[in-house]
Amino acid sequence: MPDHGQPLLFGAFVTPDARDPHRTVALATTADTLGLDVLGVQDHPYQPGFFDTWTFLSTVASKTRRLILFPDVISVPLRQPAVLARSAATLDVLSDGRVEMGLGVGAFPDGIAAMGGPSRTPGESIEALEEAIAVMRALWTPGGPVHLDGRHYTLDGARPGPPPVHDIGIWLGSYKPRMLALTGRVADGWIPSSMYASPDETRAMGDLIDKAASDAGRDPADIRRWYNVAGSFAAGSSAGRRGEFLQGPPKLWVEQLTELALTQGMSAFILAPGQAAESDLRRFAEEVAPAVREAVDAARGVNGDADAARGVNGDADAARGVNGDA
Repeated sequence: MPDHGQPLLFGAFVTPDARDPHRTVALATTADTLGLDVLGVQDHPYQPGFFDTWTFLSTVASKTRRLILFPDVISVPLRQPAVLARSAATLDVLSDGRVEMGLGVGAFPDGIAAMGGPSRTPGESIEALEEAIAVMRALWTPGGPVHLDGRHYTLDGARPGPPPVHDIGIWLGSYKPRMLALTGRVADGWIPSSMYASPDETRAMGDLIDKAASDAGRDPADIRRWYNVAGSFAAGSSAGRRGEFLQGPPKLWVEQLTELALTQGMSAFILAPGQAAESDLRRFAEEVAPAVREAVDAARGVNGDADAARGVNGDADAARGVNGDA
């Protein structure tokens, strides 16, 4: 899977921790202040110590100006997709086009069942997710009443609207063959996490996505690959040995993230910070992100104004790669 030449983005993966509301919101807004591009927020409605993801993203939207607002990823079994489509479109309008959508089948079936959610086999979960994607896209597309007759979700004359202000992309959190095949077949993007899939593992997963995309008549390069990552900047420890993923000084991070961009087509890196969260995000934004961009630009042979080459001046949608060829 080669470099697909897509603009590089960097972001923060923030836990919606309800124990210290002011600090949680401040951490999210710090990402905006530091110039990061994406705010990823996990969605676990059965977790009583977490804020509701959509409410949290809406609050952050009102306090920020540039961050892409990205549920990372929504637990679809607990989010009725027609209502979710309205929620996403509403927030996209109110945030001037800053919403992208991450979806998943729900990784914790016991928690889903405890909240009254459906009990589904893995195959049924994937089938339901594909139907949910169809429902959401139908309600984002202007037109007349929509009729969809699915096994898990239906629309019987629902009217699209409000229309989002840009084409909201759908990323899937996928790791296993059937979900990876669905990603290649219907999704706009892929969002794995290094906590569950190492760079060695994502290479093979990406190959499965590419094959599924090609089999469906799609260009694999159109599927944007974002990566949730975690690591430590601690230097000189046993964890800082060369070769361990993101365990060491910023220079190591730059080398490894640059390699992922150029060899696996990863175009966004979203950091789950450690205990020193503010410090981690600052180093990521100020030391890692610009150096990775510079290294990737050099490898791509980008000349002239680097910002213009990345498409970050004037046209925010072009910088995010979310319009036109999604």
